[in-house]
Amino acid sequence: MAADTLKSTTGAGGGAAAVRRLLLDNGALTALIVLLIAMSALSGDFLTTDNLLNVGVQAAVTAILAFGVTFVIVSAGIDLSVGSVAALSATVLAWSATSHGVPVVLAVVLAVATGIAAGLVNGFLIAYGKLPPFIATLAMLSVARGLSLVISEGSPIAFPDSVSHLGDTLGGWLPVPVLVMVVMGLIAAFVLGRTYIGRSMYAIGGNEEAARLSGLRVKKQKLAIYALSGVFAAAAGIVLASRLSSAQPQAADGYELDAIAAVVIGGASLAGGTGKASGTLIGALILAVLRNGLNLLSVSAFWQQVVIGVVIALAVLLDTVRRKAGATPVAAGTGGGKGRQAMTYGLAAVVTVAVVGATSFLHSGSSSTSNPKVGLALSTLNNPFFVQIQAGAKAEAKKLGVDLTVTDAQNDASQQANQLQNFTSSGYDAIIVNPVDSDAAGPAVRAADKAKIPVVAVDRGVNKATTDTLVASDNVAGGELAARTVAEKLGGTGKIVILQGQAGTSAARERAEGFAKGLKAFPGIQVLAQQPADFDRTKGLDVMSNLLQAHPDVQGVIAANDEMALGAIKALGSKAGKSVQVVGFDGTPDGLTAVTNGTLYASVAQQPSQLGRIAVDNALKAFQGKKVAETVKVPVKVVTKENVAGFTG
Repeated sequence: MAADTLKSTTGAGGGAAAVRRLLLDNGALTALIVLLIAMSALSGDFLTTDNLLNVGVQAAVTAILAFGVTFVIVSAGIDLSVGSVAALSATVLAWSATSHGVPVVLAVVLAVATGIAAGLVNGFLIAYGKLPPFIATLAMLSVARGLSLVISEGSPIAFPDSVSHLGDTLGGWLPVPVLVMVVMGLIAAFVLGRTYIGRSMYAIGGNEEAARLSGLRVKKQKLAIYALSGVFAAAAGIVLASRLSSAQPQAADGYELDAIAAVVIGGASLAGGTGKASGTLIGALILAVLRNGLNLLSVSAFWQQVVIGVVIALAVLLDTVRRKAGATPVAAGTGGGKGRQAMTYGLAAVVTVAVVGATSFLHSGSSSTSNPKVGLALSTLNNPFFVQIQAGAKAEAKKLGVDLTVTDAQNDASQQANQLQNFTSSGYDAIIVNPVDSDAAGPAVRAADKAKIPVVAVDRGVNKATTDTLVASDNVAGGELAARTVAEKLGGTGKIVILQGQAGTSAARERAEGFAKGLKAFPGIQVLAQQPADFDRTKGLDVMSNLLQAHPDVQGVIAANDEMALGAIKALGSKAGKSVQVVGFDGTPDGLTAVTNGTLYASVAQQPSQLGRIAVDNALKAFQGKKVAETVKVPVKVVTKENVAGFTG
C-alpha cells in the first residue's frame, strides 16, 4: 500500500516534478541558460561568434584560479592569496627570462615553483601552525603582492614572446586561453573524481576529525591541497600576463573574490564536502557572461558589482532551497549518475541553442542607429580627473550626434582588455582608450587595428600598437613644472616630500620622472621621503600623517594628483598653505577649490574636459576617414590663487 501510494505520488508529479527537480539540482546551469537567453534578447551584439569567444577568454583566468580554489573549498578551507600568487608567479617568469637571461622553459618552471612554494607555505601555516585558513592566506595575499612589487620595482615587465603566444589564437580564431582553461578544468575534474587526494578533499571537508580517525594523514593532505591551489594560481598568472604581453605587479587584484564566487555559484559549499570542477566552470562562465553582457548594454561598472553581488547571494539561496527540497532525493550511489549528468548537460545545450536561436530573430531586420558608435574605455571613474574626461567626452558626443558607451576598468588592465575586446567584437565605429597600462592595452588595441576600427588614446599612449592619434598632456613635462613650482615658492632651498601615484601605472612613473628632472635644477631642495599613496585621498591623508611623525620640519609637498594633495592638506591642518606649500596635479574641481582657499598652493592642471572633447572629435574624424594629427597635446597650466578665477578646465 505504501509502495503504491509512493508510486502514484511520484507519477502525479509528472513532468512538472521532473523539471522542478532538474532546475533545483542544476541551479548554476539553469542560471547560465537564463543569462544566455536574456543577454541574447537584450543585445544584438551578444550572440556573435567573436563575442562568445570573448566570453570564453574573459572567463579563462577566473576559471583557472577557481579550479584551484575548488580543491581548497571542498576541503572546508579558503584561499585568499590566489590573485597575488598569480601576479607573483607571472612576475617571476618575466623577471627571470627578460632581466636575467634564464631560458624560457626554466623560467616557466620557476613560475610554477613559485606558486607551489606559496601554496606550501599556506598549507604549513594552516596544518602545522594551526592558523585559520582565512588569516594564513590573507597574510600570503599581502606577502605575494609585496614581493611582486619588489621584484618588478613597481613597473610592468615585458613578457617573453614565446610565452605570450598563450594569449593568441590558433588558426586565427580559437583563443589559446580557452584551451588552457579546458585542459586545467579536465585536470581538476580528474583530481577531484579519480585520485586519492581528491577523495581526501571530500573526506576532510565532510568531517576532518572522522577523516583523521580513519587513518587519513590530514596535515600532509592539506599541504598538497594548498600546493595544488598554488599551481593553478601560477597557471592563471601566466595566461593573464600572456594576454597583456606583460607581467603587471598589480595584476589579478581582487580576483580571489571572483574565484571564490565562481566556486560558490557553481554549487560548492563553503562548509566543505561538496563541489565539482564542472560547477566551477559554469560559475566562472556566469560571471563572464554577466560582465560581458552588462558591458554591451552600457551598464555602469558600479552597478555591475551590485548585480554580481546579487547573483552570488541568489546562488547561495538556491543552494539552500535545493537542500531543503532534497528531503526525498534520488538515492546517492545509484547507477547512472554520470550518465544522468551528461544527459542533463546535453539537454541544456539543446534548449539553450534553440531558445537563443529564436531570440536572435528579435534583432534580425531591426534598423540600427544611424549615429556612429564610439566606445570610451577609461582606466577608472573613482578619480575626479577621469570623471571630467567622461563629462567632456559625453558633451562633445551629444553635440556631434555620436552614441558614446563608457566603461570603467577600475584600474584593472585585464578588465580593460576585456572591455576593449567587447567594443571590437561588437563592431564599434571607433574606440577611445585611456589605458590602465600602456603595455597591457597593446594586444587589445592591435585586435581593433586588425578589425579596421580607429583607436584614439587619451591621456596615456599605447605601446606596441597603432593608434590614430594620442590626445594627452605631457606627464613628464607636467611633473617638471610641479617640481619647479614648489622649488621656486620655497626660494630654491627647503625640505619636501613626494606622494607618488599607484605603483605600476604609467602616469605614476611619468610624473615621478618629471619630478626628478625638475628638482635637478634646484640642488638646495632636499627630498626627505617619497611614498606611494595610490592616487587616493584617504591614503594621501594616512601617508602624510605618518611622514609628519618622522619629518615634522617638512616645508613642501608634491603630490602626483590633487586627490593625494587634498589628503596631505588634511593631515597638515593649519600648516597647509602657510608653513608648508602643497602642489597637486590634474586641476580637479576640489583641487581648484583648495587653491582658491589658499590651502593648496598650486595644481598643474591638465584640462581633462578638453581631453575628453578632443578625443571624441578626433575619433569621429578618424571614423569618417578624415586626417587627424598623430599627437594632439593639450597644454598643462599651473593654476594658483592668482589665476584660478579664469581657469575653466
